[in-house]
Amino acid sequence: MDESKKERLPENRPPGNVILRMEHISKRFPGVKALQDMHIEIREGEIHALVGENGAGKSTLMKILAGVYRPDNGTIELFGKSVAIDNPSKARALGISIIHQELNLSPNLTVAENIFMGREPHSPFGWIDFRRMNQDTQEVLEQIGTTFSPSTRVRRLSIAQQQLVEISRALSENARMVIMDEPTASLTGRETQKLFEIMRTLKSRDITIIYISHRMAEIYELADRATVLRDGQYVETMERADINDSKLIQSMVGREINDLYEHEAVEAGDTVLEVRDLSDGQYIQGANLMLRRGEIVGLAGLIGAGRTELARLIFGADHHTTGEIRVDGKPVVINSTIDAIRAGIGLVPESRKEQGLFLQLAVQENIAMNTMSKMSISGLLNMRRIHDTAQEQVDNLGIRLASLKQKVLNLSGGNQQKVVLARWLTIKPKVLLLDEPTRGVDVGAKAEIYRIMSKLAHSGVAILMISSELPEVLGMSDRILVMHEGRIAAELPGRTTTQEKIMTYAAGLAVHT
Repeated sequence: MDESKKERLPENRPPGNVILRMEHISKRFPGVKALQDMHIEIREGEIHALVGENGAGKSTLMKILAGVYRPDNGTIELFGKSVAIDNPSKARALGISIIHQELNLSPNLTVAENIFMGREPHSPFGWIDFRRMNQDTQEVLEQIGTTFSPSTRVRRLSIAQQQLVEISRALSENARMVIMDEPTASLTGRETQKLFEIMRTLKSRDITIIYISHRMAEIYELADRATVLRDGQYVETMERADINDSKLIQSMVGREINDLYEHEAVEAGDTVLEVRDLSDGQYIQGANLMLRRGEIVGLAGLIGAGRTELARLIFGADHHTTGEIRVDGKPVVINSTIDAIRAGIGLVPESRKEQGLFLQLAVQENIAMNTMSKMSISGLLNMRRIHDTAQEQVDNLGIRLASLKQKVLNLSGGNQQKVVLARWLTIKPKVLLLDEPTRGVDVGAKAEIYRIMSKLAHSGVAILMISSELPEVLGMSDRILVMHEGRIAAELPGRTTTQEKIMTYAAGLAVHT
């Protein structure tokens, strides 16, 4: 590995010393004060959690450390030396590597080519030395126990394996500090535990890990310390022994959340949606379910059970081969999403950025998108009606933004999710299908989304909530449907069911009678 350009830092440092100090860091973007007089201290060889609500400034602070952004003011001290991190190359030379939530790999290149991109070893004749590059890649892959080859194209790897490529790239650069931004967001439970094992291995080698996560259980399991940010400012740093639910959440949101799942069941009304023997010939095999007005029904199951596929069939995003859908007791033909919308069915998709939002458009345009055809006069859009419609939903859902004309791309994850919800509320739905409604949002935004769901149910909307988080399913559901291999395997009561019982049906270890 070519280390000729690597900036040398002190070796044989005693473990546990403070190796990073960031003081008085501030950063502004147009209309947004992302960080204000922020400071943080990081010790060598620790897993340091960075927590806070979406928009608290976590990713901005780490991008400053990684050289992606330049601070407006403030100082950075690394291993006792004052440093200016002007760009990502300088950060890497200082031993700092960042693994972004959205992985930064080239899918058509090999694992080795991705790991050594821009640092390829060359032969004496100036050619890229692929043999040496593959050997060096194999060495670093073996350090973290991977099984794929250096010559494998990245597009053939799973998301979990691609994250291992990112970690391998950091190790190949001799990183002493690795920043991980929501690394488990797209991983299964088994893949997450594998990642945790690798993180503990890195820690044992005195490599420092700064870990951004919204998942409280991960912080309790991994973190040696946790620093809390709120509204771009430092709140406090907690030692491992002091980290607990109530203290951490109160520091993050600035208030106590006494009951995260604030859903009071109401007496369900008439059946509004009925699905009979629905199949797509591949993922869904004869699914049956019914939803009544005013109830929240949780849909649980293992990855690959068909939860998302079922929602897409009901919504007309995919075509069913057999079966019937009834709304208000009457058969409806749903061959497209337009048919579903006309029937009063809305879908908040699993991936808001890829499937739910127009990221480069303004908030008001995103919210009004489903009713845009009703907001034109002689073919011209009525911008006043678009503005008023969007403002009503912003006020109703408590969406925090600088302006209705702000690009939705620049909102926090929680506020983006509320914009998707607002878009569907403009059609006044009878049925709302929510696929992972709180994925990638912080605990404060989760509580707000739960309150919105409960409010909608009380107004008579029937909600089908797909969730991989069993505490969420148990906390918010009036009834729980469990899927296994494309079928509804069981229907269970919401408040008295256990996680173990759900998993028994989800794994196919029991048959509902």
